Amino acid sequence: MFVHLTSAANASRIRRSGVRPASHGQGGTRGAYCFPVLPSYTLTHQWLRELARFGHRGRLVAVHVRLDDDQRVLVGRYTDRTRGAQSTVTAAEAVRRIAALDDPRGWEVFVPRAIRPREVHRIRPVPQVVGWRYYPDAHGVRPCTCMGCRVRGEYGARRLRERLPHPLDGPPPPARVLLARVAAAGDPGDPAVLREALHWFGMRRRGPLARLARLTAHPDPGVREELVWAVARWSTPGVNALLDALADDPHPGVRKAVEAVRESQ
Repeated sequence: MFVHLTSAANASRIRRSGVRPASHGQGGTRGAYCFPVLPSYTLTHQWLRELARFGHRGRLVAVHVRLDDDQRVLVGRYTDRTRGAQSTVTAAEAVRRIAALDDPRGWEVFVPRAIRPREVHRIRPVPQVVGWRYYPDAHGVRPCTCMGCRVRGEYGARRLRERLPHPLDGPPPPARVLLARVAAAGDPGDPAVLREALHWFGMRRRGPLARLARLTAHPDPGVREELVWAVARWSTPGVNALLDALADDPHPGVRKAVEAVRESQ
């Protein structure tokens, strides 16, 4: 017996036509994820809190699925999926392997096809507070707020970023603070300080273009190139004129940066 977790909004359709092969497994195969029913209720439904992070409609329910023992499935940890290290075994062997583990958290079973209505044993509600989030043993570990790890719009994401700002991915300091750093850098200004300030300006949608325009004549080409990337996504009037001025820059790195920005617009 296996458990497939899904939105309660899908329950009627699953009773009628089974579980669609909507997920992508190892190698891009389409199918459905599930997990064996173990003596531990928490381990059986361990994926619930992690799946609940990703925009399901309403509460999640547990779909109990009965597969033939000789049904071929993929089994392994979720980290094995990207490396192509999950094993193709029978459903019975997948249950045996997972049940024998000292710590089966993070393991998964992938059925490379749709699950038929006759294979659905029952659908029942489950508590919404079971399992782990992010990864096993994440509780008590400082969360990463970098651009690659954070989920924009997730509940509490803004407070988390403000409480634990990432040294490279922000949130950026206020514009007045950044302008004060630019002014304190002097004239023409310390390149390292200016590049750091421009890095933060690049995370904004608008900015004080008139206050930064003087940097187009900075002697350090790294500052001029960073200025290009800083204003690339700004909607502030005058950005195109600034890019036009830097399009003929004597340094090839600055010119290439302008070309890349133009192509992405």
